[in-house]
Parts: sequence; structure tokens; C-alpha cells
Amino acid sequence: MSSEHMDAIADNLAVIRQRIATAAQKAGRAPDSVLLLAVSKTKTVAQIEAAYAAGQRLFGENYVQEAVDKIHALEHLPLEWHFIGAIQSNKTRLIAEHFAWVHGLASLQHAERLSAQRPMHLPPLQLCIQVNISDETSKNGVQPADLGELAHRVAQLPQLELRGLMALPAPHTTEDAQNDSFARMHNLLVDLQQTLPQLDTLSMGMTDDFETAIAHGATLVRIGSAIFGARG
Repeated sequence: MSSEHMDAIADNLAVIRQRIATAAQKAGRAPDSVLLLAVSKTKTVAQIEAAYAAGQRLFGENYVQEAVDKIHALEHLPLEWHFIGAIQSNKTRLIAEHFAWVHGLASLQHAERLSAQRPMHLPPLQLCIQVNISDETSKNGVQPADLGELAHRVAQLPQLELRGLMALPAPHTTEDAQNDSFARMHNLLVDLQQTLPQLDTLSMGMTDDFETAIAHGATLVRIGSAIFGARG
């Protein structure tokens, strides 16, 4: 990987971190209250190493086997791996064995499999429940009306630690609609915190909308193309 490409990743990270800090301050929050998850799906080990050299530690992957290969290749670095793709039952063991976080949990069955398959020598697997906040048939996620029951059942499972909620709101044509989706996610988390006060994570916001997400309480934003570029 050329030094130009490495420099570009470092420069992009610096810009994103500044934008996160500015958005947090505008919302009356500390800049360090928002974590940056670098979405490294389809990116190379060298690109991840370049981001690491620029201070990035949290990486998100969508495809299990691709991710496991990278995790093994980079196990000498202190990286924290987050699985952000759709969970398939035949992949839960690999997820439970290799990741620190899962962001797309949408069923009790998958939670039970992850709980049973999480190796005992590892810390609890950190979980976010995915909410289908825009009611899209193409998206995974639990309906808001079913969230409370699922959250309380997941919170009781061993080897798991429920941390909060995740969403992929539909791309909106108006700013009002975008604001509405993020505001509803924040309200769902606040409601759940009444009975599950340990919840502290709101995983929402990507390259095109993360500043709006931060304005509505996002604690973790998932950025890919703005760090690594749109291709390769």
C-alpha cells in the first residue's frame, strides 16, 4: 500500500474526528461521548493497518468469513472487532468466538445461540438490538412494539451483555424525516433505560447522516467510505 493511500486514510480520519467533535459540542456533549467505528468490510488488511497507525482501534465488519480472516491476520494488534451485518444462524459460532460486539441482533433465537457459543474464557459479548425504525421490509430489525420483551429476555442470558440499540434508518428525502427516525431511536433507548439502566449505547449514523445522528444522542457512528474511500 502506497504512502499516499496511507496518508489519505489518516487525513480522512482526522477530518471525521473533527466533524464528530463539532457535532457533539453543538449537541452540548463531550466529543469523547461518541465512538467512531471504522467500517472495514471489503477493505484490505493494509488499509486497516493504515487506519490503526492513525489511531483507529474499532473496526466493523459485515461478512463473517472475510472478517475472521482479517481478525486472524491482525491478531497482533489491539483492535476491537464489531459485527454489524445480518446474523445468520449457521454463522453464530464464528461471531461468538471472534467478535467483541454485535450490532445487528434481531431475534431471541440468535441471542440464545450466541450466548451458548460464546467461549467462557472471553469477556461477555457486547450486544445492540437492531430496531427496524423505518418499517422497511428489506431491513432486519425488531419492530419497536416488540423491543421491550426481546431486550429483557436477552439481558438475562449468560455470556452476553446488552448495551443498547442500533438502527439503519431509511435514507430520507427531507431533514425532518431523518430527524424523526433518529429522535424515535433515542426515545426508545430512554424508555428501555427505565428498567434496564445499564444500557448506554445508541449505534446509529453513517457517512451521510452521522452529524444528525449525534444531534439525537448517537454514542457510536459507523463510517466507511469517508475513511477508506468509496472503492477498494
